[in-house]
Amino acid sequence: MTVFSQLALLGLLGLMVASGSTLLVLRLFRTRKLGDRRPEAHHTHQAVIPRLGGIGLALAFAFAAGLFLAGGGPDSCRTETKNLLATALAMFVLGLWDDLRPIGARRKLVGQILIASIAFFLGISITKITVPFSHNVLDLGLWAWPMTVLWLVATTNLINLIDGVDGLAGGICLMLMILLVVVGGGSCVAWIAAAMIGALLGFLWFNFPPARIYLGDGGAYFMGFLIGGLTIISSQKGTILAALIAPLFVLALPILDTTVAILRRGLQGLPLFRPDRRHIHHRLLSSGISRRRLVLGAYIFTAFFLFLGFAVFWSQGEQLAILLGFGALFILFAAGRLSFSREWFSVGHILGNSLGRRAEIQYALAQKRWLILEGSRCPDLASLGEDTAFVARKIGFATIRIRIGDDEKYWCFTETAADENCWQFRQTLPGRADCHIELTASATKPGAAHAPNQIHDKNTFSILGELLAGGWAQAVAAWEIRRR
Repeated sequence: MTVFSQLALLGLLGLMVASGSTLLVLRLFRTRKLGDRRPEAHHTHQAVIPRLGGIGLALAFAFAAGLFLAGGGPDSCRTETKNLLATALAMFVLGLWDDLRPIGARRKLVGQILIASIAFFLGISITKITVPFSHNVLDLGLWAWPMTVLWLVATTNLINLIDGVDGLAGGICLMLMILLVVVGGGSCVAWIAAAMIGALLGFLWFNFPPARIYLGDGGAYFMGFLIGGLTIISSQKGTILAALIAPLFVLALPILDTTVAILRRGLQGLPLFRPDRRHIHHRLLSSGISRRRLVLGAYIFTAFFLFLGFAVFWSQGEQLAILLGFGALFILFAAGRLSFSREWFSVGHILGNSLGRRAEIQYALAQKRWLILEGSRCPDLASLGEDTAFVARKIGFATIRIRIGDDEKYWCFTETAADENCWQFRQTLPGRADCHIELTASATKPGAAHAPNQIHDKNTFSILGELLAGGWAQAVAAWEIRRR
């Protein structure tokens, strides 16, 4: 059997394993509510959809790795395959644990670092780096450990952060696996990547808009770590540029989105890894673009960078500078088409506004933490509503309306609340279409003086609205847990 036939058969087997497993998970979810977890405030969906899509992908990987170790594949990198199997499944379990019962961002990060460190000591490590253009090889020495951990944790979280729209993360992972089949040659990298191409196609059948199942943290962590691990194994075979630089081109969209998000949160005084609804895909959805058009556009964007990744591999990095230039031009073109370029280039304006609103946001974060704590202490939801209204007035909102089922309450803190010239924010309680919170604030006219307890601009209003709505949702969840 030729190499191509082997890889095609692996893809078919991966497709069958992932599709069958996903169908079983969906059936169990419908009958036993397996993995039933209420959506969170930053999610773009409101219906309760299982977050267990990673199960089928993990099983397909385990099946392919098992076949390789049983003698079906070439003799190279058997030890690496065993170690990757153990650590990638450990990362999957960490994410799955969070899907079933949230464990907090800090604990997840500690777990990721621990698993990545274990992978390093098992031999999945970046020990040398080829310097582009000069072909000089640098021995990392003691820096090998932190560099390997950084790479594995970064790829793990990049896939998780982009997993905000149906089919988006799965499609990007699919293109990465296509690249890894070529980069991997005839090694275990190509063997596993071929099986994962089939598995991802099977998963996307259920995940493409409108999605019936999501990757969840388990699937996103698993795929991100697997991609990072496969690129390291491939780099150990002597193709460092093809293995470590080429995939970065395919990851252009999540890298760009994550970089912008971290800069934005840092300037505004928000926690760097706080989930929100201000990623690129969230903004495009809010502009009226359908989920299908958004995902297809992201596929086209990533396909262009996939081509650049192949070019890096074929040229062995010789044309890296030119390819980076093409990539930058394409990003600017896409940003212009989507009306992002004007905002991105107004760096001074953005910096000034962000630094100016830091104090307001820090104050709102403190009030949010207090409100969440009150959720576990309040005797009833009516008292929690009063506490939420108290926080809303302190932050600077003009009115607040809270509806839970048939009960609705309204608070007004200013005489100008009925003014038509006001900003409005509304958010539904995740998983509860009959519950929502509405906030308003008087719009400030350009050049007008600001009142001491008044929100200054619409962007700040949106951020503060998200903080208060998220705090209210978490407080309600805390109250429900205490009531049980």
